[in-house]
Amino acid sequence: MSSHFSSPDYHFRAKDALLGAQNLLIALGALVMMPMLTGLDPNVALFTAGLGTLLFQILTKGKVPVFLGSSFAFLPAMIFSVSQWGIPATMGGMMIAALAYMLVAALLKMRGLETLEKWVPPIVTGPVIISIGLVLAPIAVNMATGLTGDGSLALHNENTAMLLAGTSLSVALLTRLFARGWLSLLPILTGVASGYILAAFLGVIDWTPVHEAPWFQWPHFTRPEFSLPAAVLFFPLALVSAVEHIGDVLAISAITGRRFLVDPGAHRTLMGDGLATALAAFFGGPPNTTYSEVTAGVAITKAYNPALMTWAALFAVALSFVGKVGAFLQTIPSPVMGGIMMLLFGTIAVVGIHLLVNDEQDLMSPRCMTIVAIILIVPVGGLSLSFGEFHLAGVGLGGLLGVLLNRIIPETAAQEPAAAS
Repeated sequence: MSSHFSSPDYHFRAKDALLGAQNLLIALGALVMMPMLTGLDPNVALFTAGLGTLLFQILTKGKVPVFLGSSFAFLPAMIFSVSQWGIPATMGGMMIAALAYMLVAALLKMRGLETLEKWVPPIVTGPVIISIGLVLAPIAVNMATGLTGDGSLALHNENTAMLLAGTSLSVALLTRLFARGWLSLLPILTGVASGYILAAFLGVIDWTPVHEAPWFQWPHFTRPEFSLPAAVLFFPLALVSAVEHIGDVLAISAITGRRFLVDPGAHRTLMGDGLATALAAFFGGPPNTTYSEVTAGVAITKAYNPALMTWAALFAVALSFVGKVGAFLQTIPSPVMGGIMMLLFGTIAVVGIHLLVNDEQDLMSPRCMTIVAIILIVPVGGLSLSFGEFHLAGVGLGGLLGVLLNRIIPETAAQEPAAAS
Protein backbone atom coordinates (compact mmCIF):
# COMPACT_ATOMS: atom_id res chain seq x y z
CA MET A 1 0.00 0.00 0.00
CA SER A 2 2.87 2.40 0.74
CA SER A 3 3.86 2.36 -2.93
CA HIS A 4 0.73 4.38 -3.74
CA PHE A 5 1.91 7.30 -1.61
CA SER A 6 4.89 9.63 -1.96
CA SER A 7 5.39 10.09 1.78
CA PRO A 8 8.63 8.62 3.13
CA ASP A 9 6.96 8.40 6.55
CA TYR A 10 4.18 6.10 5.37
CA HIS A 11 4.90 2.50 6.38
CA PHE A 12 1.95 0.08 6.36
CA ARG A 13 2.97 -2.86 8.56
CA ALA A 14 1.00 -5.60 10.28
CA LYS A 15 2.82 -4.94 13.56
CA ASP A 16 1.28 -1.46 13.72
CA ALA A 17 -2.32 -2.72 13.78
CA LEU A 18 -2.58 -2.28 17.56
CA LEU A 19 -1.44 1.34 17.34
CA GLY A 20 -4.07 1.91 14.66
CA ALA A 21 -6.73 0.37 16.89
CA GLN A 22 -5.67 2.78 19.65
CA ASN A 23 -6.29 5.76 17.36
CA LEU A 24 -9.79 4.49 16.59
CA LEU A 25 -10.40 3.96 20.32
CA ILE A 26 -9.46 7.60 20.98
CA ALA A 27 -11.98 8.79 18.39
CA LEU A 28 -14.69 6.28 19.23
CA GLY A 29 -16.52 8.15 22.00
CA ALA A 30 -17.17 11.33 20.02
CA LEU A 31 -17.48 9.40 16.77
CA VAL A 32 -20.57 7.47 17.86
CA MET A 33 -21.92 10.22 20.15
CA MET A 34 -22.55 12.65 17.28
CA PRO A 35 -24.92 10.34 15.32
CA MET A 36 -26.68 9.25 18.51
CA LEU A 37 -27.47 12.91 19.31
CA THR A 38 -28.76 13.59 15.81
CA GLY A 39 -30.72 10.39 15.16
CA LEU A 40 -28.23 8.89 12.68
CA ASP A 41 -26.90 5.34 12.73
CA PRO A 42 -23.58 5.01 14.70
CA ASN A 43 -22.55 2.13 12.44
CA VAL A 44 -22.90 4.39 9.40
CA ALA A 45 -20.75 6.97 11.19
CA LEU A 46 -18.05 4.33 11.71
CA PHE A 47 -18.26 3.28 8.06
CA THR A 48 -18.09 6.81 6.66
CA ALA A 49 -15.33 7.88 9.07
CA GLY A 50 -13.17 4.98 7.91
CA LEU A 51 -13.96 5.48 4.24
CA GLY A 52 -13.50 9.25 4.55
CA THR A 53 -10.11 8.83 6.20
CA LEU A 54 -8.94 6.54 3.41
CA LEU A 55 -10.14 9.06 0.80
CA PHE A 56 -8.35 11.86 2.67
CA GLN A 57 -5.13 9.84 2.67
CA ILE A 58 -5.34 9.30 -1.07
CA LEU A 59 -5.87 13.01 -1.72
CA THR A 60 -3.02 14.02 0.61
CA LYS A 61 -0.62 11.34 -0.70
CA GLY A 62 -0.51 9.53 2.65
CA LYS A 63 1.47 12.35 4.27
CA VAL A 64 -0.78 13.63 7.08
CA PRO A 65 -1.33 11.46 10.19
CA VAL A 66 -4.94 12.44 10.92
CA PHE A 67 -8.22 10.58 11.35
CA LEU A 68 -11.53 11.98 10.13
CA GLY A 69 -14.65 11.64 12.22
CA SER A 70 -18.04 13.17 13.09
CA SER A 71 -17.81 16.96 13.25
CA PHE A 72 -19.50 18.58 16.27
CA ALA A 73 -19.26 22.00 14.59
CA PHE A 74 -22.44 21.10 12.71
CA LEU A 75 -24.28 19.55 15.68
CA PRO A 76 -26.88 22.30 16.45
CA ALA A 77 -27.65 22.78 12.77
CA MET A 78 -27.98 19.03 12.20
CA ILE A 79 -30.38 18.59 15.12
CA PHE A 80 -32.53 21.44 13.76
CA SER A 81 -32.36 20.20 10.17
CA VAL A 82 -33.28 16.61 11.02
CA SER A 83 -36.26 17.82 13.06
CA GLN A 84 -37.45 20.17 10.30
CA TRP A 85 -36.72 18.36 7.04
CA GLY A 86 -35.66 14.80 7.96
CA ILE A 87 -32.43 12.85 7.53
CA PRO A 88 -32.41 12.52 3.68
CA ALA A 89 -32.83 16.30 3.21
CA THR A 90 -30.17 16.98 5.85
CA MET A 91 -27.75 14.73 4.00
CA GLY A 92 -28.54 16.56 0.76
CA GLY A 93 -27.79 19.87 2.44
CA MET A 94 -24.48 18.49 3.73
CA MET A 95 -23.46 17.40 0.23
CA ILE A 96 -24.02 20.95 -1.03
CA ALA A 97 -22.19 22.36 1.97
CA ALA A 98 -19.19 20.20 1.15
CA LEU A 99 -18.75 22.43 -1.89
CA ALA A 100 -17.68 25.21 0.50
CA TYR A 101 -14.56 23.26 1.38
CA MET A 102 -13.86 22.69 -2.29
CA LEU A 103 -14.27 26.39 -3.13
CA VAL A 104 -11.77 27.37 -0.44
CA ALA A 105 -9.44 24.62 -1.65
CA ALA A 106 -9.67 25.91 -5.22
CA LEU A 107 -8.97 29.46 -4.03
CA LEU A 108 -5.86 28.32 -2.18
CA LYS A 109 -4.70 26.36 -5.22
CA MET A 110 -5.03 29.45 -7.43
CA ARG A 111 -3.79 32.12 -5.02
CA GLY A 112 -1.21 30.11 -3.08
CA LEU A 113 -0.38 29.67 0.60
CA GLU A 114 0.30 33.40 0.98
CA THR A 115 -3.44 34.04 0.83
CA LEU A 116 -4.02 31.56 3.65
CA GLU A 117 -1.23 33.01 5.80
CA LYS A 118 -2.64 36.50 5.27
CA TRP A 119 -6.14 35.55 6.39
CA VAL A 120 -5.38 32.95 9.10
CA PRO A 121 -1.89 33.58 10.56
CA PRO A 122 -0.71 31.95 13.83
CA ILE A 123 -2.18 34.83 15.85
CA VAL A 124 -5.57 33.49 14.70
CA THR A 125 -4.99 29.74 14.43
CA GLY A 126 -3.10 29.44 17.74
CA PRO A 127 -6.03 30.71 19.86
CA VAL A 128 -8.47 28.69 17.72
CA ILE A 129 -6.60 25.49 18.63
CA ILE A 130 -6.45 26.53 22.29
CA SER A 131 -10.19 27.21 22.31
CA ILE A 132 -10.89 23.76 20.82
CA GLY A 133 -9.24 22.15 23.84
CA LEU A 134 -10.91 24.50 26.32
CA VAL A 135 -14.39 24.12 24.83
CA LEU A 136 -14.09 20.34 24.93
CA ALA A 137 -12.78 20.36 28.52
CA PRO A 138 -16.23 20.40 30.22
CA ILE A 139 -17.18 17.29 28.27
CA ALA A 140 -14.18 15.44 29.69
CA VAL A 141 -14.87 16.63 33.25
CA ASN A 142 -18.58 15.76 33.02
CA MET A 143 -17.79 12.25 31.80
CA ALA A 144 -15.08 11.80 34.44
CA THR A 145 -17.57 12.69 37.19
CA GLY A 146 -20.25 10.28 35.97
CA LEU A 147 -22.39 12.60 33.86
CA THR A 148 -23.24 12.61 30.18
CA GLY A 149 -20.98 14.75 28.03
CA ASP A 150 -23.36 17.72 28.22
CA GLY A 151 -23.83 17.28 31.97
CA SER A 152 -27.60 16.85 31.72
CA LEU A 153 -27.85 13.32 33.13
CA ALA A 154 -26.03 11.31 35.82
CA LEU A 155 -24.93 7.90 34.51
CA HIS A 156 -22.72 6.73 37.39
CA ASN A 157 -22.14 7.40 41.06
CA GLU A 158 -19.70 10.32 41.30
CA ASN A 159 -17.23 8.55 43.59
CA THR A 160 -17.19 5.44 41.40
CA ALA A 161 -16.84 7.56 38.29
CA MET A 162 -13.91 9.50 39.73
CA LEU A 163 -12.20 6.23 40.68
CA LEU A 164 -12.59 4.88 37.13
CA ALA A 165 -11.49 8.14 35.53
CA GLY A 166 -8.52 8.47 37.88
CA THR A 167 -7.44 4.91 37.14
CA SER A 168 -7.55 5.26 33.36
CA LEU A 169 -5.82 8.66 33.48
CA SER A 170 -3.13 7.53 35.94
CA VAL A 171 -2.28 4.35 34.02
CA ALA A 172 -2.13 6.32 30.75
CA LEU A 173 0.24 8.87 32.32
CA LEU A 174 2.45 6.22 33.94
CA THR A 175 2.65 4.28 30.69
CA ARG A 176 3.57 7.38 28.72
CA LEU A 177 6.19 8.57 31.21
CA PHE A 178 7.84 5.38 32.37
CA ALA A 179 7.07 2.48 29.98
CA ARG A 180 9.72 1.33 27.54
CA GLY A 181 9.60 -0.15 24.04
CA TRP A 182 6.31 -0.71 22.21
CA LEU A 183 4.28 -0.36 25.42
CA SER A 184 5.23 3.32 25.66
CA LEU A 185 3.30 3.87 22.41
CA LEU A 186 0.04 2.53 23.90
CA PRO A 187 -0.77 4.83 26.84
CA ILE A 188 -4.38 5.40 25.76
CA LEU A 189 -5.05 1.72 25.18
CA THR A 190 -3.51 0.66 28.51
CA GLY A 191 -5.39 3.42 30.33
CA VAL A 192 -8.75 2.43 28.86
CA ALA A 193 -8.07 -1.29 29.44
CA SER A 194 -7.19 -0.68 33.10
CA GLY A 195 -10.29 1.41 33.68
CA TYR A 196 -12.47 -1.17 31.93
CA ILE A 197 -11.11 -4.05 34.03
CA LEU A 198 -11.75 -2.08 37.22
CA ALA A 199 -15.27 -1.23 36.02
CA ALA A 200 -15.96 -4.92 35.37
CA PHE A 201 -14.69 -5.77 38.88
CA LEU A 202 -17.00 -3.13 40.38
CA GLY A 203 -19.99 -4.44 38.42
CA VAL A 204 -20.53 -1.22 36.49
CA ILE A 205 -20.66 -2.77 33.02
CA ASP A 206 -23.84 -4.15 31.47
CA TRP A 207 -22.99 -6.73 28.79
CA THR A 208 -26.61 -7.27 27.74
CA PRO A 209 -26.23 -5.23 24.51
CA VAL A 210 -23.27 -7.42 23.54
CA HIS A 211 -25.28 -10.62 24.01
CA GLU A 212 -28.24 -9.23 22.09
CA ALA A 213 -26.28 -7.75 19.19
CA PRO A 214 -25.88 -9.85 16.01
CA TRP A 215 -22.44 -10.75 14.72
CA PHE A 216 -23.18 -9.29 11.31
CA GLN A 217 -25.17 -6.07 11.04
CA TRP A 218 -25.63 -4.08 7.86
CA PRO A 219 -25.42 -0.31 8.53
CA HIS A 220 -28.65 1.62 7.90
CA PHE A 221 -27.53 3.71 4.94
CA THR A 222 -29.69 6.70 3.91
CA ARG A 223 -29.65 8.26 0.47
CA PRO A 224 -29.60 12.07 0.37
CA GLU A 225 -32.36 14.22 -1.11
CA PHE A 226 -31.77 17.74 -2.37
CA SER A 227 -33.11 20.45 -0.04
CA LEU A 228 -32.46 24.13 -0.69
CA PRO A 229 -33.28 25.26 2.89
CA ALA A 230 -30.86 22.66 4.33
CA ALA A 231 -28.17 23.68 1.85
CA VAL A 232 -28.59 27.36 2.82
CA LEU A 233 -28.29 26.36 6.47
CA PHE A 234 -25.11 24.29 6.12
CA PHE A 235 -23.13 26.09 3.41
CA PRO A 236 -21.91 29.04 5.55
CA LEU A 237 -21.16 26.69 8.46
CA ALA A 238 -18.84 24.71 6.20
CA LEU A 239 -16.97 27.90 5.33
CA VAL A 240 -16.42 28.59 9.04
CA SER A 241 -15.46 24.96 9.67
CA ALA A 242 -12.76 25.33 7.01
CA VAL A 243 -11.01 27.82 9.32
CA GLU A 244 -11.13 25.27 12.14
CA HIS A 245 -9.70 22.68 9.75
CA ILE A 246 -6.68 24.91 9.08
CA GLY A 247 -6.13 25.09 12.84
CA ASP A 248 -6.24 21.29 13.11
CA VAL A 249 -3.71 20.87 10.28
CA LEU A 250 -1.42 23.47 11.86
CA ALA A 251 -1.69 21.56 15.14
CA ILE A 252 -0.56 18.26 13.62
CA SER A 253 2.14 20.18 11.72
CA ALA A 254 3.47 21.62 14.97
CA ILE A 255 3.43 18.18 16.60
CA THR A 256 5.28 16.39 13.80
CA GLY A 257 7.56 19.25 12.76
CA ARG A 258 6.21 19.20 9.18
CA ARG A 259 4.56 21.92 7.09
CA PHE A 260 1.50 20.06 5.85
CA LEU A 261 -0.09 23.27 4.60
CA VAL A 262 2.79 23.41 2.10
CA ASP A 263 3.23 19.70 1.42
CA PRO A 264 0.83 18.15 0.48
CA GLY A 265 -0.81 21.59 0.64
CA ALA A 266 -3.81 23.21 2.31
CA HIS A 267 -5.82 22.83 -0.90
CA ARG A 268 -5.41 19.05 -0.70
CA THR A 269 -6.28 18.76 3.01
CA LEU A 270 -9.36 20.97 2.58
CA MET A 271 -10.41 19.00 -0.49
CA GLY A 272 -9.96 15.82 1.55
CA ASP A 273 -12.28 17.10 4.28
CA GLY A 274 -14.81 18.30 1.73
CA LEU A 275 -14.96 15.10 -0.29
CA ALA A 276 -15.04 12.99 2.89
CA THR A 277 -18.02 15.03 4.10
CA ALA A 278 -19.77 14.62 0.74
CA LEU A 279 -19.07 10.88 0.84
CA ALA A 280 -20.45 10.62 4.37
CA ALA A 281 -23.61 12.47 3.39
CA PHE A 282 -24.09 10.15 0.39
CA PHE A 283 -24.33 7.17 2.78
CA GLY A 284 -26.27 8.98 5.53
CA GLY A 285 -23.38 9.71 7.90
CA PRO A 286 -22.44 12.90 9.78
CA PRO A 287 -19.97 15.41 8.27
CA ASN A 288 -16.32 14.43 8.60
CA THR A 289 -13.42 16.55 9.75
CA THR A 290 -9.94 16.06 11.19
CA TYR A 291 -10.23 14.81 14.77
CA SER A 292 -8.48 16.88 17.44
CA GLU A 293 -8.64 13.98 19.92
CA VAL A 294 -6.59 11.75 17.61
CA THR A 295 -4.16 14.60 16.94
CA ALA A 296 -3.65 14.89 20.69
CA GLY A 297 -3.07 11.14 20.80
CA VAL A 298 -0.36 11.52 18.16
CA ALA A 299 1.25 14.23 20.31
CA ILE A 300 1.26 11.94 23.34
CA THR A 301 2.53 8.77 21.63
CA LYS A 302 4.83 10.52 19.11
CA ALA A 303 3.83 7.84 16.60
CA TYR A 304 3.78 9.92 13.41
CA ASN A 305 3.38 7.17 10.80
CA PRO A 306 0.30 8.09 8.68
CA ALA A 307 -0.29 4.39 8.01
CA LEU A 308 -1.56 4.08 11.60
CA MET A 309 -4.58 6.07 10.44
CA THR A 310 -5.03 3.60 7.59
CA TRP A 311 -5.28 0.84 10.18
CA ALA A 312 -7.75 2.93 12.22
CA ALA A 313 -9.84 3.52 9.09
CA LEU A 314 -9.86 -0.16 8.14
CA PHE A 315 -10.90 -1.13 11.68
CA ALA A 316 -13.69 1.48 11.58
CA VAL A 317 -15.07 0.11 8.31
CA ALA A 318 -14.84 -3.49 9.55
CA LEU A 319 -16.49 -2.71 12.90
CA SER A 320 -19.38 -0.97 11.16
CA PHE A 321 -20.53 -4.41 10.00
CA VAL A 322 -19.84 -6.33 13.25
CA GLY A 323 -22.67 -5.77 15.68
CA LYS A 324 -21.14 -7.46 18.73
CA VAL A 325 -17.80 -5.68 18.52
CA GLY A 326 -19.48 -2.31 18.13
CA ALA A 327 -21.76 -3.11 21.08
CA PHE A 328 -18.75 -4.16 23.18
CA LEU A 329 -16.94 -0.90 22.49
CA GLN A 330 -20.03 1.03 23.53
CA THR A 331 -19.99 -0.74 26.91
CA ILE A 332 -16.85 1.19 27.87
CA PRO A 333 -18.05 3.31 30.82
CA SER A 334 -18.03 7.04 30.09
CA PRO A 335 -15.88 7.86 33.17
CA VAL A 336 -13.10 5.66 31.76
CA MET A 337 -13.08 7.69 28.57
CA GLY A 338 -13.56 10.90 30.55
CA GLY A 339 -10.26 10.38 32.34
CA ILE A 340 -8.47 9.85 29.03
CA MET A 341 -10.18 12.85 27.43
CA MET A 342 -8.93 15.14 30.21
CA LEU A 343 -5.42 14.37 29.01
CA LEU A 344 -6.28 14.58 25.31
CA PHE A 345 -8.19 17.86 25.42
CA GLY A 346 -5.53 19.46 27.60
CA THR A 347 -2.92 18.40 25.08
CA ILE A 348 -4.86 20.14 22.29
CA ALA A 349 -4.73 23.42 24.22
CA VAL A 350 -0.99 23.02 24.83
CA VAL A 351 -0.40 22.56 21.09
CA GLY A 352 -2.21 25.84 20.43
CA ILE A 353 -0.10 27.61 23.05
CA HIS A 354 3.04 26.18 21.46
CA LEU A 355 2.00 27.49 18.04
CA LEU A 356 1.21 30.93 19.45
CA VAL A 357 4.48 31.21 21.38
CA ASN A 358 6.52 30.15 18.35
CA ASP A 359 5.00 33.02 16.38
CA GLU A 360 7.10 35.34 18.59
CA GLN A 361 4.66 38.24 18.55
CA ASP A 362 4.10 40.62 21.44
CA LEU A 363 0.89 39.27 22.92
CA MET A 364 0.61 42.32 25.17
CA SER A 365 0.29 44.70 22.21
CA PRO A 366 -3.26 46.08 21.78
CA ARG A 367 -3.70 44.38 18.39
CA CYS A 368 -2.58 40.89 19.39
CA MET A 369 -4.28 41.06 22.78
CA THR A 370 -7.60 41.99 21.17
CA ILE A 371 -7.51 39.22 18.55
CA VAL A 372 -6.47 36.48 20.97
CA ALA A 373 -8.90 37.61 23.68
CA ILE A 374 -11.95 37.57 21.39
CA ILE A 375 -11.08 34.22 19.80
CA LEU A 376 -10.74 32.62 23.24
CA ILE A 377 -13.63 34.21 25.13
CA VAL A 378 -16.34 33.73 22.50
CA PRO A 379 -16.29 29.90 22.37
CA VAL A 380 -15.34 29.40 26.03
CA GLY A 381 -18.10 31.78 27.10
CA GLY A 382 -20.63 30.07 24.84
CA LEU A 383 -21.62 33.06 22.70
CA SER A 384 -23.90 32.21 19.79
CA LEU A 385 -25.56 34.18 17.00
CA SER A 386 -28.73 33.24 15.15
CA PHE A 387 -30.10 34.75 11.94
CA GLY A 388 -33.34 32.98 11.19
CA GLU A 389 -32.41 29.36 10.54
CA PHE A 390 -28.68 30.14 10.44
CA HIS A 391 -26.87 29.46 13.71
CA LEU A 392 -23.22 30.23 14.43
CA ALA A 393 -21.48 29.52 17.73
CA GLY A 394 -18.44 28.11 19.49
CA VAL A 395 -15.04 27.74 17.88
CA GLY A 396 -16.43 28.58 14.44
CA LEU A 397 -17.78 31.95 15.59
CA GLY A 398 -14.62 32.75 17.54
CA GLY A 399 -12.42 31.79 14.58
CA LEU A 400 -14.50 33.86 12.15
CA LEU A 401 -14.31 36.93 14.40
CA GLY A 402 -10.56 36.39 14.73
CA VAL A 403 -10.15 36.32 10.95
CA LEU A 404 -12.15 39.54 10.61
CA LEU A 405 -10.28 41.33 13.42
CA ASN A 406 -6.94 40.30 11.94
CA ARG A 407 -7.93 41.97 8.67
CA ILE A 408 -9.62 45.03 10.20
CA ILE A 409 -7.16 46.07 12.93
CA PRO A 410 -4.17 47.80 11.31
CA GLU A 411 -0.61 46.66 11.98
CA THR A 412 0.10 50.10 13.45
CA ALA A 413 -2.08 49.11 16.38
CA ALA A 414 0.44 46.43 17.29
CA GLN A 415 2.48 48.82 19.37
CA GLU A 416 1.52 50.32 22.69
CA PRO A 417 0.75 54.04 22.35
CA ALA A 418 3.44 56.26 23.71
CA ALA A 419 2.85 57.50 27.20
CA ALA A 420 1.76 61.12 27.48
CA SER A 421 4.55 63.40 28.61
